[in-house]
Amino acid sequence: MGKQSVMLVLEGTYPFNGGGVSTWAHLLCSQVSNVNFKLYSINANFETTPKYDLSPNITQVVQVPLWTPDEPYDYISYGDEYYKTVGKKEWTTNEIVEREFVPVFSKLLHLIYDDNLEVEHLDEVFRALWLYFEDYDYKETMRSEPVWKAYREIMSQYIVRDYNPDAALIDITIGLRWIYRFLIPLAITDVPKCDIAHLTLSGFPVIPALIAHYKYGTKIMLTEHGVFIRERLLALNNSEYPFFLKRLLIRFSEAIARLAYYKSEAIVSVNKFNIKWEKMYGADPKKISIIYNGIDSDKFKPKPKPDHLKNVPTVVAAARIFELKDVITMIRSCAVVQKSIPDIQYLIYGDDKAVPEYTDTCLHLIEELGIKENFIFMGPRSDSHNIFPEGDLSILTSISEGFPYTVIESMSCGVPVVSTDVGGVKEALDENSGFLCKPKNAQEIGDRVIELLQNHELRSKMATHARQRVLDHFTISKFIRQYEDVYEQLLNEHQVENQPVEIF
Repeated sequence: MGKQSVMLVLEGTYPFNGGGVSTWAHLLCSQVSNVNFKLYSINANFETTPKYDLSPNITQVVQVPLWTPDEPYDYISYGDEYYKTVGKKEWTTNEIVEREFVPVFSKLLHLIYDDNLEVEHLDEVFRALWLYFEDYDYKETMRSEPVWKAYREIMSQYIVRDYNPDAALIDITIGLRWIYRFLIPLAITDVPKCDIAHLTLSGFPVIPALIAHYKYGTKIMLTEHGVFIRERLLALNNSEYPFFLKRLLIRFSEAIARLAYYKSEAIVSVNKFNIKWEKMYGADPKKISIIYNGIDSDKFKPKPKPDHLKNVPTVVAAARIFELKDVITMIRSCAVVQKSIPDIQYLIYGDDKAVPEYTDTCLHLIEELGIKENFIFMGPRSDSHNIFPEGDLSILTSISEGFPYTVIESMSCGVPVVSTDVGGVKEALDENSGFLCKPKNAQEIGDRVIELLQNHELRSKMATHARQRVLDHFTISKFIRQYEDVYEQLLNEHQVENQPVEIF
């Protein structure tokens, strides 16, 4: 018998995009020895080329684009079974939708707004949705007149209940468009057969895991990096969406998070911070364990600064340029430092094309503060082990994190860190390895950067301690061994449950 299989469910990350979760996934898939992996990659658009060299134990990659004009199953190879996809369109009539789908969809909408949500009922609804889409077409159903009428009438009830008379028809329409995109994985009912479905966030990617569970009895597990619902709330708080849309998205996200925790038989948190959020949304504490991220300390090791930077006070960052990384505060901290250290260099490595409007805001601020020569976007790099040795220290200004690789990678390279105190950062970065600061406090962050740059002895002591802390606690071997143990435990339970019963 060959290796058991794990379907790793990802959203906007591995293998087509970089970042901390992608680093984690690549290490997992490359190093774990007791299973093979199938990747279920949910993205905004269809991606053609992975950013990573995929290991031999990745046997399949399924990609589901949520925001393309095409339908997602156009990208799935059905082979001889494709006629079923064509047939679904013909079989999906308004009469069928009205009779078979609308009652289930209506129940889903009511559950989203239920203040006393019983998550097992939500589970039943998703099972019913899966069974429906086994036979009928997703697009024809969701864009039908019966669905629009039912949705509009139910939303109107909650608009009145919530005393929200300003909700406009366009807001209600956009809300249905969101739901359409969130539920697209229901269109791919032929998910890969697997023994374990491993989620990388407690959000809408739970849907393919649910389908695998309903269809094959697949075990579901979850690794929580940054807490999905917390980051969704932070993003919505800073958005300009009208109240109706904010409320819909919050309600739906909360319901889905509860369902993900309810269905997961093992919940792995990358830090202690996440656990209080997981418990808040119904996760069983008995299911939760902590596995800290680990790195290759032989790859991430101290190196001399490059010659062109040896006499230049340098701060490095590896960060995707978007709101949660709060690059705005990083820029403002550079302006604080520049007043005391005029030749300071902030070198920022990361994707500056992902959120163009945010990058534009950053560039305008850099211009306004007069630090164009000090704060430089270097673009993305795949060799992060060579990035951190360029700096005298590294910086992280996020408003939300799980257990960031950038922190332990920097520490492993013997480079102290100045970071915001968010998520599990304090579990990696102790007082002898760097400084923790309040989020959005550019002055405090800048002052700590100045202190480290001007105190060579302190910087050297922190560098030595940081490296040793990684060797003691955050090695890749420990990280991989713990995941292999979780997989083994779930697989053993799966085999016991599926043993044939002898009849005498």
